[in-house]
Amino acid sequence: MIEVENLSTSLALHNQGSAVVAVLEGAGFRVSPGECVALTGASGAGKSTVLRIPCGNGLAQAGRVSLGGADLAQATPRDILAPRRERPGCVRQFLRVGSRVPRLEVVAEPLLALGVSDDAAFARARARDLLARQRIPERLWSPSPTTFSGGEQQRVNLARGFAHRCPALLRDEPTASLDATNRETVLTPIGEAQAAGAASVGIFRDAEARRRVADREVDVRRFAAVAA
Repeated sequence: MIEVENLSTSLALHNQGSAVVAVLEGAGFRVSPGECVALTGASGAGKSTVLRIPCGNGLAQAGRVSLGGADLAQATPRDILAPRRERPGCVRQFLRVGSRVPRLEVVAEPLLALGVSDDAAFARARARDLLARQRIPERLWSPSPTTFSGGEQQRVNLARGFAHRCPALLRDEPTASLDATNRETVLTPIGEAQAAGAASVGIFRDAEARRRVADREVDVRRFAAVAA
């Protein structure tokens, strides 16, 4: 289960004398196992901000984001890594990896880094299966994803996000840059994860994708600290 309670966040504008601007105030919703909630709202309303916090890319000024009882909103990076098997599977909007890291290693890395497996052979076998499901041909598993197009990078990003079968999934525009065929390779494993009991929160600009996977929507504009 994912629980967001009374979450408030702000941004520091370093190019404007470090002025602090409030983004969200009092955000709250709950996602049950096997349920998918789609975050909606205009650009800049704070949808990605909500996802960044449990992924370990931001801290809240107030409130909680809990997963399995662990509060990820106020946690330090060390604290976030502690409940390793409970950490959410995150797919951010853009893939950020080293320019020389092979695609296979990019996908296998979460299994090793999170302590899910210390068997490199198992991690690579899982990565090969995921890359194949994302329609990435074997001849392209060795070069770095930075040589890929935007849509191909996104599929590597998604394969990485599914590497660890975790109880919570966070997806920021998972179908962006994908055509109809490749969109299906994304929506199918999301649906399978939900059927297996994973709680899921996502941002889906694609209305058809949102209709396919989301059980309900939460409009983040309800929690906006400023007009958005």
